[in-house]
Amino acid sequence: MSSAPRHTFRLSLRTCALNADHHLWNNNGTYWCHFTLHGPRGTKQRVRRSLRTTDPATARKRRDALISRLVAASIPPAMALAA
Repeated sequence: MSSAPRHTFRLSLRTCALNADHHLWNNNGTYWCHFTLHGPRGTKQRVRRSLRTTDPATARKRRDALISRLVAASIPPAMALAA
């Protein structure tokens, strides 16, 4: 018997190749990443995480690292968000 997580969420990402700042939001000088997780039975969870930087290049790198952790099959979304 496998120990599958009780609630699994699927990351929903819409990207635009022309917009390097997709999923980034500048809130009073600090960059945030925002995206949606879709769960079972039509549930969804909007996620916003501070990237704790005022530099757009650093924000892009941190956004990419966060999304990579979420996409990785070995890390459940809840664990990646807690990091």
